Amino acid sequence: MELAIIVAVVVVALVFDYTNGFHDAANAIATSISTRALTPRVALVMAAVMNFVGGFLGQKVAKTVSDTITPPTGSAGLVVVMAGLVGAIAWNLVTWWFGLPSSSSHALIGGLAGAALAAGAVVNWDTVVDKVLIPMLLSPLVAFGLGFAAMVVIMWLFRRAHPSRAQRGFRMAQTVSAAAMALGHGLQDAQKTMGVIFLALLTGNYVSSDDPLPTWVVVAAATAISLGTLSGGWRIMRTLGRRIIHLDPARGFAAESVAASVLYTTAYAFEAPISTTHTITSAVMGVGATKRLSAVRWGVARSILVAWVLTFPMAAGAAAASYALLHPLLGR
Repeated sequence: MELAIIVAVVVVALVFDYTNGFHDAANAIATSISTRALTPRVALVMAAVMNFVGGFLGQKVAKTVSDTITPPTGSAGLVVVMAGLVGAIAWNLVTWWFGLPSSSSHALIGGLAGAALAAGAVVNWDTVVDKVLIPMLLSPLVAFGLGFAAMVVIMWLFRRAHPSRAQRGFRMAQTVSAAAMALGHGLQDAQKTMGVIFLALLTGNYVSSDDPLPTWVVVAAATAISLGTLSGGWRIMRTLGRRIIHLDPARGFAAESVAASVLYTTAYAFEAPISTTHTITSAVMGVGATKRLSAVRWGVARSILVAWVLTFPMAAGAAAASYALLHPLLGR
């Protein structure tokens, strides 16, 4: 019975990873598509490949995710992990349906915390606060500020350049910046699923806390998020690429470069599972504000902000409800 539950948790985790891929596909490529630097088909294939590669570039974020809760061992603990995943998937699907770029990362952490609280299990709040909540607040501010500053520098450096030639050059450069953004997404988000699978294996006593991630976990998670990305996320892509602000190639390049830099820094230096959605959206707003503040459609930004604020508690609530349904069936 316990082995069957572990298999089920792994399958649900990979389903979450897949939904993460199509939910967050827009993060890497919406700006490049909106500026016509890449065609949608080429952009999706490139993003899928880079997501897959990014999944192999580190394990620190996975370790942080696996440390967010301490469920009981055995079937009862596995149900906690599964309920957390179900809550995260539910919120991902809701925000995808409405085209809102919310955070899969915070849906996952919120789901795990909500399921743990419903089960009376331990939530490691020090890890949640230091590695999730504080970066959740700081990363959008940093991305907005750096996006604004990077675009000011670009405008000054190219102030005498011929506009059409400069934009053509930035359109070509966006191929690199979009690839870097997709690689950062794989580095961050594929690891989150790896962390959940490792948590399930740890709960079932199949690994110890000091063990490295099994190779099959890395390959499976990287593959799932890559396939999800390949399936696309057109609803969110429209919001991120055009509804916030109409981007030109220079601003698209600046936003992607800044967002990718923030993703790499937080993954390697702080081991923090930050939101790729928060990061790229804030960078887009930052570069857009260099036109004029009114150029950013703040009404759309306000709707996105509401989704950000609701993600953690709503995913937690969905996970708690899932636990109430699953525990009588599987947790004994």
